[in-house]
Amino acid sequence: MAMSEALSPPKAVARWQDYLQLLKPRVMSLVVFTALTGLVCAGQPIHPVLGAVAILCIAVGAGASASLNMWYDADIDAKMRRTRGRPVPSGKVQGAEALTLGVVLSLFSVMLMGMALNWFAAGLLAFTIVFYAVVYTMWLKRWTAQNIVIGGLAGALPPVIGWAAVTGTAPANAWLLCAIIFMWTPPHFWALSLYTSEDYAKAGVPMMPVVKGAASTRKQILIYSLLLIPVCIAPAFTGLGGLAYLAVSGLGGLVFLLLAWRLFLSQAGDAADPRNDDGLYDVRAGARDARNLFAFSILYLSLLFATLLVEHLMGLQPLELF
Repeated sequence: MAMSEALSPPKAVARWQDYLQLLKPRVMSLVVFTALTGLVCAGQPIHPVLGAVAILCIAVGAGASASLNMWYDADIDAKMRRTRGRPVPSGKVQGAEALTLGVVLSLFSVMLMGMALNWFAAGLLAFTIVFYAVVYTMWLKRWTAQNIVIGGLAGALPPVIGWAAVTGTAPANAWLLCAIIFMWTPPHFWALSLYTSEDYAKAGVPMMPVVKGAASTRKQILIYSLLLIPVCIAPAFTGLGGLAYLAVSGLGGLVFLLLAWRLFLSQAGDAADPRNDDGLYDVRAGARDARNLFAFSILYLSLLFATLLVEHLMGLQPLELF
């Protein structure tokens, strides 16, 4: 046995939890939630088993995308505090295993969606996986500061896929749900990047604060927030949302804009890494405005889709304003 082999530490034995982490279960839960909302808002009957299969396929497809992302981004993840404990950079799972898992789950989810539901929904699912794993992960993320803006399409498509699984079509209201998530993504992730920018700089990822600076990022967050809120309110005027949705989107939108304005006036992102630990929420005073917007953005999006879901499940009538 070679001396280097004798002195090298033994490889960690992967647990099932490590493979589960490859699928980014927290991200998957949001994908499942928005996809379920799209499926229910489609407003057509579907057999419960087929509905469950559709959601399963979307969840597995999201997990497949995440596994491919972790395989390709292992070099970046190893340099960042927030991601260095992930299964591949930490050595718990080999890169080839993550790649294999991602490919197998991708094929399984797309084929099952096509055979059980319809091939239009399957095509949208396949496009989403390829867009996230190839266009965003392998190209946009390492090439342009607009990576989150363009790449956000992948995370915005699940409600359209859910809608298409039921009807075989994607009408305007389905794309409106997509637009909400698409416009929400830049202020959400840029708020996070304001207090994790050192990680991105070390890893060579051209996130907006790294390329344009913190002040420019805060300004763009405010601009996108101003554009986002009308899009969020729009379903109340298209026959998709009801009175409860109008109230949640309007009041929540005001809070969102207030937090974005406070962030714009703050100095978040100007100082060195303001985190007290490796987490996302324990930050020093200078980054709290960015942390607050990041946290509320998750709550706001969840409330929007939860309200739509409840309204449609309860059979509440949408607003008829015209």
